[in-house]
Amino acid sequence: MHDRQLTRRTFLQKSSAALAGAALAPALSTRADAGEGRAGEKAPWPLRLSTSTVQFGSLSVEKACERIAALGFAAVDFWHAGFGSPHLDDIEKRLGPEGLKALLAKNKLKLYAFTCYNVGAKAVYSRFAELLGKAGGGVAVREARYGKVKDLTAEMKALLEQLKPQLELAEKYNSRIAIENHAGSLLNSTDSFKAFVELNSNPRLGIALAPYHLQAARISVEDVIGIVGKQLMFFYAWQHAKGMKQLPGVGPADFTPWIAALAKAGYAEYVNPFMHGHPGPDEMAKGLATASDYLVRCHRKALATS
Repeated sequence: MHDRQLTRRTFLQKSSAALAGAALAPALSTRADAGEGRAGEKAPWPLRLSTSTVQFGSLSVEKACERIAALGFAAVDFWHAGFGSPHLDDIEKRLGPEGLKALLAKNKLKLYAFTCYNVGAKAVYSRFAELLGKAGGGVAVREARYGKVKDLTAEMKALLEQLKPQLELAEKYNSRIAIENHAGSLLNSTDSFKAFVELNSNPRLGIALAPYHLQAARISVEDVIGIVGKQLMFFYAWQHAKGMKQLPGVGPADFTPWIAALAKAGYAEYVNPFMHGHPGPDEMAKGLATASDYLVRCHRKALATS
């Protein structure tokens, strides 16, 4: 077996003010770069980490990005005001695409995604598509159709048909759309993932996978990763639990098999630690530090046994 031991890179953290107090410094002082092996060689499957600005929804978009960068994350997913995170709306009104690019460059962050779940009848992605494209492009995460499923194949075909105008926008603005699985939605069973993959032929359309909802439905996360394969565009590192235990390494779920499944599938995007019901920024930062360090350990174990 090849030696796959991964080196660790020390991240110089920002001031204690940026991290909201020196009390967090021990937990946040290092972060592993799981994308490189010995002597700078690429790991067999690199782990790249992002997180979502909704985790710091009480902060300005500038402060949220500072926190995320200081924690060692490589990329960011921006949320809008429909979910208690004013960041996308503020970017739209105040910063624009050039301001967003400058903010990302200042914090050495990559643009990963805009979470564009619909709130009410208005298609949120349509509103932010041009901004996403002009800022560099990325993934737009949105929902599937909600309600009882009577004819899976017919209803999945109808969803894909309804997405065509948004996919035309994605083509125009060099972006992609990822549909998240959710309880009570069309995408919430093993068969529904199979139907989506079989019927979808658009390379700009894929899946945003939320293990939280798979666990709630007693569906194997590893099996679904295998089914979705190359159509997987976003992965929430998120478990079915309450409070902070939703985060990797805080709650009870073993993420190593999930990371191994992502590696086997050749997942090419970021792993995104995530939770709902956000505590204050300091507690959130501490939880995300625990989560990212835990995911690095899972990555090491997954590669060592693959």
